[in-house]
Amino acid sequence: MARGRKQGGGRKEPRFGLAAAMADLRLDPKDRIPSDDTPKKSVAKTAKKRPVEPDDEDDVPAREPKASTPKPKPRRGKSRWGMSIGRMFYWALVCGLWGVIALVGVVIWAGAHLPPIQSLEIPKRPPTIEIVGYDGTMLAQRGEMAGANVALKDLPPYLPKAFIAIEDRRFYQHFGIDPIGIARAVVANILHRGVSQGGSTLTQQLAKNLFLTQERTLARKLQEAELALWLERKYSKREILELYLNRVYFGSGAYGVEAAAQRYFGKSARQVTIGEAAMLAGLVKSPSRLAPNRNPEGAAKRAQTVLAAMAEAKFITEAQAQAQIAHPSVAVKPAGAGTINYVADWIGEVLDDLVGQVEESIVVETTIDPKLQSVAEAAIIDELAAKSVKFNVSQGALVAMTPDGAVRAMVGGRNYADSQFNRAVTAKRQPGSAFKPFVYLTAIEQGLTPDTVRQDAPLDLKGWKPENYTREYFGPVTLTQALAMSLNTVAVRVGLEVGPKNVVRTAHRLGIASKLDPNPSIALGTSEVSMIELVGAYAPFSNGGLAVSPHVVTRIRTLDGKLLYMRQTEQPVQVIEPRNAAMMNQMMQETLISGTAKKAEIPGWIAAGKTGTSQDFRDAWFIGYTAHLVTGVWLGNDDNSPTKKATGGGLPVEVWTRFMRSAHQGVPVAALPNAQGSGLVPTLAQIASQITAPSAPAPSARSAPPSRGNARPEAAAGLDGWLVDRLFGGKR
Repeated sequence: MARGRKQGGGRKEPRFGLAAAMADLRLDPKDRIPSDDTPKKSVAKTAKKRPVEPDDEDDVPAREPKASTPKPKPRRGKSRWGMSIGRMFYWALVCGLWGVIALVGVVIWAGAHLPPIQSLEIPKRPPTIEIVGYDGTMLAQRGEMAGANVALKDLPPYLPKAFIAIEDRRFYQHFGIDPIGIARAVVANILHRGVSQGGSTLTQQLAKNLFLTQERTLARKLQEAELALWLERKYSKREILELYLNRVYFGSGAYGVEAAAQRYFGKSARQVTIGEAAMLAGLVKSPSRLAPNRNPEGAAKRAQTVLAAMAEAKFITEAQAQAQIAHPSVAVKPAGAGTINYVADWIGEVLDDLVGQVEESIVVETTIDPKLQSVAEAAIIDELAAKSVKFNVSQGALVAMTPDGAVRAMVGGRNYADSQFNRAVTAKRQPGSAFKPFVYLTAIEQGLTPDTVRQDAPLDLKGWKPENYTREYFGPVTLTQALAMSLNTVAVRVGLEVGPKNVVRTAHRLGIASKLDPNPSIALGTSEVSMIELVGAYAPFSNGGLAVSPHVVTRIRTLDGKLLYMRQTEQPVQVIEPRNAAMMNQMMQETLISGTAKKAEIPGWIAAGKTGTSQDFRDAWFIGYTAHLVTGVWLGNDDNSPTKKATGGGLPVEVWTRFMRSAHQGVPVAALPNAQGSGLVPTLAQIASQITAPSAPAPSARSAPPSRGNARPEAAAGLDGWLVDRLFGGKR
C-alpha cells in the first residue's frame, strides 16, 4: 500500500460530475476535423510538440478551434462577390420588367390613337386632273398623278423584284416587321454614325403611305408597325406587294408604278426595261431628290445600286446588270414642258366654277394646240435669251386665241420653275397705246371716219402736257394716220372730244373687265388691264364685231367617260356694228404697213393690230390679229422697273411675227371682215375711174403732214390711195 502510494505521487481524491467523466478522455490528432487550408501533418506536429498536462485537460476543447478560426476569411470574400452579382441581376431584372411595362404602355397609347382596326379600309386614290389639248394630246396633270392599277401578273417579273431587292430582301419571310432587318439597320447606322439604312419593310411602307403621315416620330413608327401586322393578317404577300406598287410615291406628283412609268419614260409600266425598273425602285428612297427629270445623274447612280442588289439576290444575272449600267435609262421630256403649267394653273382656278369640288379623277379637254404652245414658248424664251440684257427685260407673256375666244396658246412667263406667277392672266399692266383702238372706235361710233382730220400739236391740260414718242408734231392728220403712227396728242384730243366715260364704256363692252379711270389720260392707256382681257377685247375686230369670252375648257369628264361639263355655244352678241368694225380693221392694218408695227408681216395674210408702250418704257405690247388668230405679246419686268427703251414695235412685234408665221402655215388664207357697201372698199369700177381720171390735187383732208421724222407718205395718202397702190403695183 505504501509502495503504491509512493508511486502514485500522493493521494488522489475522487471526482464527480462532468470533470470526472472527462478525466480519462484524451483527443488524438486523428480525431480532429482537419481544415481545408491546413494540412493534417501540421496538425499532428503541433500535437506532438505540445504535451498535454493533466492540469490543462479542461482547456483542450477550447484551444483547438482557435487554430482554425482565421481560415474562413477567403470564403467570406467570395460570398460578397456573389452577393454583388446577385444584386445586379436582381435590379437588371426589375429594370427590364419596368421597361417592358413602359413599352407595352407606349404601344397601347399609340394603338389608341389609331382608328379601329375593323374600320380600316384601303383609301380611295386621290383625284387626278388630266389636261389634254384640243387634239387629245396629254398636256399636263394636276393633283396627285395616279395611273391605273396594274395587276402584279401584268408587270414584268423583274419590276417587283427590283423593289424587293433594294427595299425588303426578306419580304416573303417576315410577318410585317423584320427584326433581323431592324438589327442590321441599327448596326449599320451605329457604324456609320448616322442613318445609313432603314429597317422598314415594304408592308410598313405601305401602311405609312395608306394611313399615316410622313412625320418622323416614335409614335408614328409604332403605329406603322401595328398597321403592318394588321395588313399582313388581312392580305396575302402578293396582294400587299401589288398594293405597294400601285400606291407608292415616285416624285413629280406620280403615285404608283404606272403613273411613274408614264411620267418619266412615256410608256406603261408593263413595258419598262430592267434598267427603267431599277430606276423606279431607286426613287422610293428619296423621290423628290432622285426624280430623273430633275436629277438624271443621281437617279442613274441610284439605279446602279439597285441593279447590283438585284444581281446579288440572283434576280438578274451579273451580265444583265452590267449591260444596264453601261446604258442607263433616260427620262423623256413631257409634252409642252414648262409654260403649259401656266395653262394648267389657270384651269385649276376655274374648275370649281365649272364642276364644283373635284372628288374623282377627271379629264379636262381644252382648246390648247400643243404645237402652237411649243412655238409660243420658244418665241418668248429665245427672244428674252437673246435681248433681255440689252433691253433690261426679264419677263414676257403671250396669249393667242381664235376670233371666237378659244385660247390656243398661253405663256405666262419665261420659266415656270422659277416663277409660277401667270403674267398672261393675273398680272395687270398699263397697256399704253394698245388701248387707243377703244378711243378711236368710240369716235367712229359717234360719227367720225378714218379720214377725219384732227390736229397734232402740243397740248396743255392744266399742266399735263402729253407728247408724242418722237416729240415731233405733224399738224393736221387723219385718224388713220394718227392711229398708225401712235400720235398721243391726237388720241387725247379725240378722247376728250368723245368723252372719257364713253371710252371706258366702249372698252368694257368689248371685254375689258378691269376698273378704268375715266380721265383724259385714259386715251394713253394709263389704267391697268390684264393680257387675257385685252386680247379678248381685240377679238371682236377680227370676227366682225361679236363679243367673245376667252375660254380654254371645252369638256370635263370622268375617267370612265361620264360627262360633267360641256361648254355651250354662246348666242352671238353684236358689240360693234359691222361697218364700224370694218373701218377699225382698215385703220389698224395701216399700223402694220406704215406705222409702228412695220416689222409685223405674215406672207399672204392681211393683219391688223396696235403697239403699246407705257410710261418710262415699263411695258411693251403688241396686239395683232388676222381672221384666223388674235395674239397679244407683253414684255417687261415684274417689279415694274423701266426697260432700256423697249417699245411695242420692237421685241413684242418680233415675238408676234415669229409665232404668227408658224401658226398660219398651211391654213387657208382668209380676209378680215369688211362690211359691204361701207364705202371703205372701192369697187373695181371706182378704182379704174380713179386711175383714168386726170390727176387732181388731193383734198385737204388727205393732205400729207410735213415730211418729218416718222411721217409716212403711204399713211398720208389715205386708205383709197393705199388700196390703189397695192392692187396696181404702187410702192410697197
